Amino acid sequence: MLLLALDTATPTVAVALHDGDRVLAQSHQTDARRHGELLLPAVDKVLRMADRALPEVTGIVVGVGPGPYTGLRVGLATAAAFSAALGTPVHGLCTLDGLAYASGLDIPFVVATDARRKEVYWARYADARTRIGEPAVDRPAELAEAVAGLPAVGAGALLYPDTFTGARAGLPAHQSAAALAELAVERLAAGAEFLPPLPLYLRRPDAQVPANYKVVTPRGAP
Repeated sequence: MLLLALDTATPTVAVALHDGDRVLAQSHQTDARRHGELLLPAVDKVLRMADRALPEVTGIVVGVGPGPYTGLRVGLATAAAFSAALGTPVHGLCTLDGLAYASGLDIPFVVATDARRKEVYWARYADARTRIGEPAVDRPAELAEAVAGLPAVGAGALLYPDTFTGARAGLPAHQSAAALAELAVERLAAGAEFLPPLPLYLRRPDAQVPANYKVVTPRGAP
């Protein structure tokens, strides 16, 4: 087994390589505007660090979000391209699940990432492997009662300390592809199902066709 894990659903471009027993190499770069520039060089870097070649990859793990439209689609499109070229399966995992797994917590807690527009993507967990319900996107003020006192993981929680009062600097703030890969290895061993490698946006993209957009028919067209 040689799993290539990647996630671009948050400002962090995260890539890791896992051989089924351990993480061989990993790379994390945080830059919300350069996912397209950073991802492929990061994949190349991780392969070189592990002294492996892309054709050796037997499976791909990709974070499906939730996340902003532009960054999220970079990772998913790259995973799909690798899958088509290599003939390997793609295993989708919720990005928040990767952060939860990286926390290692065995008590109830919450994960929150920055959704921009003064909102967060978030979910509650019973422990590092068990999510309660589906991810959601909300304004922090709307969550205060639901998350009060709970340990909080993720950069979204750190942005709004008045809401996520249990946020601590020692808990993971950014996505870890290594954690995503280790979670995938556990689920593969257990025969668990994965999410389809499709984007989990939770809301419409920022770029939309203007309401007064006028379609112009070329001259001479029927």
